[in-house]
Amino acid sequence: MIDPADVASIERATVEAVAPPQVLEVDGWLVPLDAGTVGRARSAVPLSHDATPAALDAIVAAYEARGLPPAFRIADEEGLAPVRAALEARGFVGGKPTWVERADAATVAGHAAPCAELLSRPDEPWGAVFLGEGFDPADGVHRVAVLSRSPDALYGAVREDARAVAVGAVSFGRGWAGVHGMRTLPACRRRGYAGAILAAFAAAALGRGVRRMFLQVEEANPARGLYRRAGFEPVWRYRYWE
Repeated sequence: MIDPADVASIERATVEAVAPPQVLEVDGWLVPLDAGTVGRARSAVPLSHDATPAALDAIVAAYEARGLPPAFRIADEEGLAPVRAALEARGFVGGKPTWVERADAATVAGHAAPCAELLSRPDEPWGAVFLGEGFDPADGVHRVAVLSRSPDALYGAVREDARAVAVGAVSFGRGWAGVHGMRTLPACRRRGYAGAILAAFAAAALGRGVRRMFLQVEEANPARGLYRRAGFEPVWRYRYWE
């Protein structure tokens, strides 16, 4: 069972990494306000797994006052059953099951050779991976914008010639290194590129004295196997309620 303090620090670090234009804090909930496609940047999340539904009306009102569709990111934990029931009663539907996973940075760093390039700012080839074949271009534009505005991040890339073929981002905050936006062009998968990026991120985290890493991955994503081999373990599952 995860420490409640770690739940709060991971959720704060997650929202800070996607840097929404505005974030409210309402009775123990973070309410990020963004009009893009990235769920973490536009869905309210409780800072504990025993939050109550008391704040739901105020959160819905905050979204509607800004012309944004209300959305929630709720863990499938027993303590949040009243929240899920209240959302269902209001007509919200939970979907896109996603796992929060964590790892020790030293384990991840030893998984593969950290041969990826690390950038302090994303360059054009880095962003082009999100717009390549196999990815939704509209969503890709939003993801590049969201990840580019993270306040303390590094951007990993593996290149073939001058073209980036695998990328990702790592943000630092609240004692965690958070991995985001891992993408590999379909034609270049199964070459170890994503593992090299993870190892480079872990080495960078250790260089900063940060030993804890986390990421979010959709339940159906086959990359979960890679993350497991790299040392990540599932902690909790959440769904988006919209």
